[in-house]
Amino acid sequence: MTTAQVPEPARAALTLDGRRLSYLDFGGPGRPLLALHGHFNEGRTFAHLARALFPHWRVIAPDQRGHGFSDRGPDFSREGYVADATALITHLGLDRPVVLGHSLGGVNAYQLAARHPELVSALVIEDIGTEIDDDLSFCLSWPHRAPSRTALVEGLGDSARYLTGALREYADGWGLAFRPEDMVTSVGHVNGDHWADWLATDCPALLIHGTRSDTLTEAHAKDLATRRPHTTLVHLPTGHTVHETDPEGYAATVSAFLATLRD
Repeated sequence: MTTAQVPEPARAALTLDGRRLSYLDFGGPGRPLLALHGHFNEGRTFAHLARALFPHWRVIAPDQRGHGFSDRGPDFSREGYVADATALITHLGLDRPVVLGHSLGGVNAYQLAARHPELVSALVIEDIGTEIDDDLSFCLSWPHRAPSRTALVEGLGDSARYLTGALREYADGWGLAFRPEDMVTSVGHVNGDHWADWLATDCPALLIHGTRSDTLTEAHAKDLATRRPHTTLVHLPTGHTVHETDPEGYAATVSAFLATLRD
């Protein structure tokens, strides 16, 4: 099937304790793959990957709590993110999906596998490790509202190029699809030592490292792959957002890994 024949993704939502968890289902008859985005982003960041994998893989990409079209959660804890992913897998009846995650989503992915190994068949982790000390406080200076899209982009400065998918028009002006203060809270819960979670499972895993990343060093990436069984490490010449910087290389790398998995 050609790319032009790939259907548009269906947007749907799961209600959890009165809270909306929105997700994109790219459909198709293939095996399920749950794709978890990073901070500031949302599920549609994986649209290119979903098209590349169709029809062999059915990609489901949620807007995680506090991002995109999903509501804010009661908290931004590790347990909260994992519970959301677990609930979505159960709601859709997904049979041991591959779970892919970038940055925040990568930690969520391997922690989901650690806590619920029966739900996950394999992992794809994009440019994140287990010893994390990140700081997103710079986003607190971004404008809350602006009178126009142009004004918002100007107010965001150099950061605007990374946030084009998160610009929204509200009743009181233009703003972002997330609250910067929530992102700061969220990354505070991501920070820490998560080696125990990474080493808790031995399902097949692909670790993708951007060689110009300021988040995951080459030494740490090699350590992650060496210490965990059945882990394949691939380096691509990008920064932290590998799937956006090199979408073709990223899709080819993920596709090659998925082809090695047994049904």
